[in-house]
Amino acid sequence: MNKPCLLMLEDGRFFKGSSFGAEGLAFGEVVFNTSMSGYQEILTDPSYHEQIITMTYPHIGNYGINSADVESARVYASGLIVKEASAVYSNWRSEGSLIDYLKKNNTVAIEGIDTRALVKHIRTAGAMRGAISTKDLNPESLLKKVQEWPSLVGRDLVKEVTIRAPFDLKKLPRGPRHPSAFNVAVYDFGVKTNILNCLKAVGCSLTVLPASTSNQEVLKGGFDGLFLSNGPGDPAAVEYAIENVRNLLGKLPIFGICLGHQILALALGAETYKLKFGHRGANQPVKNLTTGKVEITSQNHGFAVKASEDWQMTPRGLKDHPSYITHINLNDETVEGLSAPELKAFSVQYHPESSPGPHDSRYLFNDFVELMKGTGR
Repeated sequence: MNKPCLLMLEDGRFFKGSSFGAEGLAFGEVVFNTSMSGYQEILTDPSYHEQIITMTYPHIGNYGINSADVESARVYASGLIVKEASAVYSNWRSEGSLIDYLKKNNTVAIEGIDTRALVKHIRTAGAMRGAISTKDLNPESLLKKVQEWPSLVGRDLVKEVTIRAPFDLKKLPRGPRHPSAFNVAVYDFGVKTNILNCLKAVGCSLTVLPASTSNQEVLKGGFDGLFLSNGPGDPAAVEYAIENVRNLLGKLPIFGICLGHQILALALGAETYKLKFGHRGANQPVKNLTTGKVEITSQNHGFAVKASEDWQMTPRGLKDHPSYITHINLNDETVEGLSAPELKAFSVQYHPESSPGPHDSRYLFNDFVELMKGTGR
């Protein structure tokens, strides 16, 4: 029989349920994801570092777990909240149950609570600090611990998820044998595996770099382009990355996704801010302002780029190179994409690589290749 478990929020509201993962005490920002599937990809996405994920779909775990769909080497989410965890799983690709996977990865999880009530509370009060516990079941004691746990605002979480040393993925020499190969530097702020797969699929050879790699080292590599990855935490806190990207603008083509989009925006002189409860799910409608088309996108972010009144940002120190908003979220009109064409840089807030989610935006990887082709490098 599963052990009693307690979910505590920083405002004092709590939910009693049952443990179905590892035993222990886990802290994080409590958020929700509206995807109906993809729980394995979500759990292993480094962007969820120090977050406790609530799945709004009520029945989770029914197709099990497999080794092919992980987005990193381990579970990064601090914990998981579901209405009902399925002990029975069935899929021709499955290699085990979600329950066993969580226990193996020492991830605390709670089921049997009213996830609809929890999500309604977060939508009203905003995402907040919380804890899942099988150890401390005293509400007063657990609340005190939650309120002592630090907020994500102002914290650099990238340094906790980035790689320690560079590595190459299918690095190819340019020449007659590989005329279409582009060697791309990837700043690893918490990169997902499928982003790397999508870059390789369009002919890019990759060198993945630690987030703190200097702009001088990037330039020494003779790369054809630079990719800025997704990642966790407050983008404004990653000051070294912002400064490095600022110094690389105009020197090689740049493409950013999610946190990479925010860092590019900050390097261009824009500002970021924390959303009330963020965008997390595989069904977010985004309008491409260039084509007028609407894309259904996969998203995971709690911060956003602040748009100026005229939908144009004037980069700090780069006034001759304006940047433009290229995509907006149709739910709340937040910024979902930007472009600095004279500097050969563009980015999107959402996840064109999906995993999980629709493939509407995969064209952006080809756009990056075309941008590199246009540089004549």
